[in-house]
Amino acid sequence: MNKILIIEDEADLAQVLDDYLKHHHFDTAIVSDGARAMATLEEFQPDFILLDLRLPNKDGLSLCREIRSVSHVPIIMVTAKVEEIDRLLGLELGADDYICKPYSPREVVARVNANLRRVQFDQGSPATEHNALLLDEDAMAATLHGNELNLTAVEFRLLSALSAEPKRVFTRDQLMDRIYRDQRVVNDRTIDSHITKLRKKLTAANAGSEVVRSVYGVGYKFEMPAK
Repeated sequence: MNKILIIEDEADLAQVLDDYLKHHHFDTAIVSDGARAMATLEEFQPDFILLDLRLPNKDGLSLCREIRSVSHVPIIMVTAKVEEIDRLLGLELGADDYICKPYSPREVVARVNANLRRVQFDQGSPATEHNALLLDEDAMAATLHGNELNLTAVEFRLLSALSAEPKRVFTRDQLMDRIYRDQRVVNDRTIDSHITKLRKKLTAANAGSEVVRSVYGVGYKFEMPAK
């Protein structure tokens, strides 16, 4: 059972999240004061953190920085502030994702599950075990069969999103949501252009065999490369 730490000072909202996460078989703990969060983190040892941006005594951005100095636990920043700089700053400090209020508890659970799958893939996927595809999130570097792929930042984020859920078909909109977290307006042609360049690099490193495949009328999916 994965453990989720909810750091949220709105009591009603925290309770709704707590009830919904427990219903989906998560173990949970709630902290309402930023100053008490680190002690609870050490005691509870969560697998995931939902971190509100506005907290009493210590704000979410400062807390995110402090957590990242001692732990790589996945963090979703939760905020009612919609300015782009807040979102980008939260991610630069080490958050894995963000979600804006108001939101549905169902959306939060979906985001938590998606990020947990990504972490599980990074730590113990067949690709990692067989040294076929290796992703270094900190350096934004990727190798396939030992060959450096020399990806751009956007290409790396695309590959990270696709490879986190092998064989899942992603629509263009879903991919845009994952690689452009600032919600900029990007058309389908831009995504297709990035995918085309990414596929060429992957195919060249995989002896001519495709790794990212098109699904006509839907989008794209990742096929695990053979050892």
